[in-house]
Amino acid sequence: MQDPFKNEDLIITDYSQEAVDKAVETLKKEGYRATGIACDITNKGDIEKLVKFVSDQGSLKALVHTAGVSGTMQDLEKLYTINLVATDMLTNAFYELATKNTVAVLFSSMMGHSVPANDKYDEALRNPQKTGSFETVSQFIGGNSDILYNYTKRGVRLLTKMNAVKWGQKGARIVSVSPGIIETPMAVKAAEEHPERMELMRKVTPLQRNGSPKEIADVVAFLVSEKASFITGTDILVDGGLFDNIKSL
Repeated sequence: MQDPFKNEDLIITDYSQEAVDKAVETLKKEGYRATGIACDITNKGDIEKLVKFVSDQGSLKALVHTAGVSGTMQDLEKLYTINLVATDMLTNAFYELATKNTVAVLFSSMMGHSVPANDKYDEALRNPQKTGSFETVSQFIGGNSDILYNYTKRGVRLLTKMNAVKWGQKGARIVSVSPGIIETPMAVKAAEEHPERMELMRKVTPLQRNGSPKEIADVVAFLVSEKASFITGTDILVDGGLFDNIKSL
C-alpha cells in the first residue's frame, strides 16, 4: 500500500535544530517532501514562529503533536508544562490556521486512562495555562513524577474533548491517540530503568508483544484521512489490549 504521507508536504519540528535537520534529511532520502524548523513548544514566541513558518508553506491539513516527556523527568512543573501546558498552547495557536477538514492529532497515553474523573483536578487539567493549575493538580500526585505524567495525559484527552465543538465550527476535527508500550527510544530507556516492570507489562499484553512506531503511524494516517471524517473529540487507545489487563493486576 502506498504511503499517503509521500504525497504531502511534511513540516518537522523539535526543540533541537540538529534533530530537525537530521529528520528532514532522512525523510528526503526516503522520498518524502520535508522541511522543518526548531521550536521550544513551552515558549509562546517560538510557537508563533512555528505557526508562521507553517502558514508560509500553505494551508494546514493536519497537526500531529507527539512531543512529551516521561515520568523520568523529575522536575514536576517542567513535566507539566511540556506535556500539557504546551499542548494547550499549540492547540490554540494552530486553531487559527485550521480550515474545513483540518485535523489535529494529540498524543495522550494509555496511562491517561488510569486517572479517574474528578471535578477538583479536571477543571485544572482543562485549563493548564490558568494560574494555579499546576498547584491544584500537584495536591493529588504526592510528588510522584510518574503519577503526574498520567495526569497530564488525562489532561490531553480532556483538551481534545473540550476543543471538539470549537474546531467543529470550522469543519475541522481534533482527536487524541493513547499508545501503550511502543518501542520508541523513550520506551527503551524505561525498559533499562525498570526492566522487571516492563517485562511484566509485555507478558500481560494480550498480543504478547510491544507495539511498533509504524503501528501508531498507521493509526495517525487513518485519523488524518477522509476515512475518519466523522471521528472527532475522542481518544483512540492503541495498546494491544494492555490497559484492561493492568487494571486487573
